[in-house]
Amino acid sequence: MSAPEQAQEAFSEHGVQRRLGGTALLVLSAIALTFSIYQLVVAAFHPFSSLVTRAFHVGFLLALTFLLYPAYKQAKLSKVGAGDTVLALAAFALVSYQWLFEGDLIQRAGDPTTLDLVVGTALVVLVFEASRRILGLALPLVCATFLLYGLFGQYLPGDLAHRGYAFSQIVDQLGFGTEGIFGIPTMVSATFIFLFILFGSFLEHAGMINLFNSIALGFVGHTRGGAAKVSVVSSALMGTISGSGVANVLTTGQFTIPLMKRFGYSGTFAGAVEATSSMGGQIMPPVMGAVAFIMAENLNVPYAEIVKAAAIPAILYYVTAFWMVHLEAGRKQLLGLPKDQCPNPWRAMREQWYLILPLAALVFMLFNGFTPMYSGMTGLALTAILILGATVAARLSAMAFRYVFWIAIGLACATLVEWGVYPVLAVIGVLMVLCLSVKGGRHTLKILRDSLIDGAKQALPVGMACAIVGVIIGVLTLTGAASNFAGFILKVGENSLFLSLFLTMLVCLVLGMGIPTIPNYIITSAIAAPALLQLGVPLIVSHMFVFYFGIMADLTPPVALAAFAASSIAKESPMKIGFKAVSIAIAGFVVPYMAVYDNALMLQGDPSVLAVAYIVGKALLAIGLWGAAAIGYLRAPLAWWERILAATGAFMLVAAIPLTDEIGFAICAAFLASHWLRTRRKKPAGA
Repeated sequence: MSAPEQAQEAFSEHGVQRRLGGTALLVLSAIALTFSIYQLVVAAFHPFSSLVTRAFHVGFLLALTFLLYPAYKQAKLSKVGAGDTVLALAAFALVSYQWLFEGDLIQRAGDPTTLDLVVGTALVVLVFEASRRILGLALPLVCATFLLYGLFGQYLPGDLAHRGYAFSQIVDQLGFGTEGIFGIPTMVSATFIFLFILFGSFLEHAGMINLFNSIALGFVGHTRGGAAKVSVVSSALMGTISGSGVANVLTTGQFTIPLMKRFGYSGTFAGAVEATSSMGGQIMPPVMGAVAFIMAENLNVPYAEIVKAAAIPAILYYVTAFWMVHLEAGRKQLLGLPKDQCPNPWRAMREQWYLILPLAALVFMLFNGFTPMYSGMTGLALTAILILGATVAARLSAMAFRYVFWIAIGLACATLVEWGVYPVLAVIGVLMVLCLSVKGGRHTLKILRDSLIDGAKQALPVGMACAIVGVIIGVLTLTGAASNFAGFILKVGENSLFLSLFLTMLVCLVLGMGIPTIPNYIITSAIAAPALLQLGVPLIVSHMFVFYFGIMADLTPPVALAAFAASSIAKESPMKIGFKAVSIAIAGFVVPYMAVYDNALMLQGDPSVLAVAYIVGKALLAIGLWGAAAIGYLRAPLAWWERILAATGAFMLVAAIPLTDEIGFAICAAFLASHWLRTRRKKPAGA
């Protein structure tokens, strides 16, 4: 079992994977490979209607989950039981019902037959069970609460009650409509999200993690506290292709956490730095977390608009983490790695330059009007062509032939957008045949195969979360329950927008302690974001506010998934790591508030360059002050009154009411001047 798999087993509450071999492993790998190929065929040729596409997507998710995850931890992990095999087959049979009787189901929508009710109920039950196995109990319990509300909410007192709905209405809503299990989250998972997960899997298997680590080590490894800065930089780079905080921890953390411990950081601090840095991957363009794609679909805006809104906050998030580890290194007098032990980053990029091209192409396409699905498909094709091409080119003995070959590959890639599916498949096919005839070519083909298999496995947690959260969406849509909480937020907001924002943040953090980011966003965006919109907060900003604190919730104890993942590598208490991660990310809590009070931070409303520069500069200053106050160090350890002064100045810069900016700048100047004079006077005395 690999190190990431060991870490996965260590921190998962229920998601212990089976360790299969022989025929069982071949069958599982074949299903996972078929799943990935199916998704590529759907993206390229659209053979089914949208609802059937979603149904088969859920069928593959359920089948793989039942085969890969046992019902309980104590189960035998070396084989798949007969019961789970039956459940996997039943899952495919149930979703095939949607395909076989699609026309009939449309005609009798709202009036299901007895067989429809049996199939729909069984499907809902299987989704709950699969989610429990892979995501733990918290999310299914939350979804079950909403389901019970839909079934029995008419008996609740006052405004909480609804008019009452029959069992058949709820099953029809959840099991067959486009606002239940097969709702927008599942649609996004079956299209955009899967392709981008596959894209990240291809780059990871091709060596992108090693490239990112080499770049991070080369540029910051030798600086003060360089080991922790390597964690921040490599996690930020990994976030551009991952979009998953926990996956980020389990990949880069295997290298960075032991490195930090070796150079003097405590295990708790090392785990907290990696957890904090990794969670930012969900807001790091261009491949953000699954929520970003769902948000784009919900708001009916191009994905590029979400990327644009997230760009500056994502950079500020990582600046925060980098600043905090820099201050901690100064406080503990931690050194960096010896310069001669750090790789040359320029050499690393020169040797593996072709891995950067797909990411650059993806960014270009997303910001030039191409859809996420088309951009993801093109990025995948480009990655495959470059990986195969690099293998063939490396075996060409004559340098002239190598240059000619790369020119041909370059022309192929340059016209990839205009070619369409069949010429691209032909190019990939020719390169695969060439790979079979050169040394090392079969290994490259194995890398592509393993990328497809692992991509399907990596999609399981996200896909199951998207499926089960459809229960929440279905009940909220059917009952209209979201309006009650939104009304409460509006009532609070009449007196204070800040209190409304603070209440929304608390809801995100509390929900996030038990459920993943996707359902957290779905719930809070449904009940809070519309209210914030009525209070004058722009739509994208309100949704990003909810999204941002949904991510921060994964760092917040007692159930902090990123901290649990890091603890399995750092060998420290997940609670200690969680609390330390919150303290490291504390300065980052101010960014969403600043974006609400000044939308230029998320590039909304066509702001001027001067307006953007002002708010970014103010945010950097506030982050710097918050960090100094939290760590208690700047040029030297801070006195208690200096920490209070720094925190007060930072708060004033965030408050955004008349005169607070001026007061904040004045306090900042006084703090910096007094600290500089105090530390300057001490240096000669100690000389």
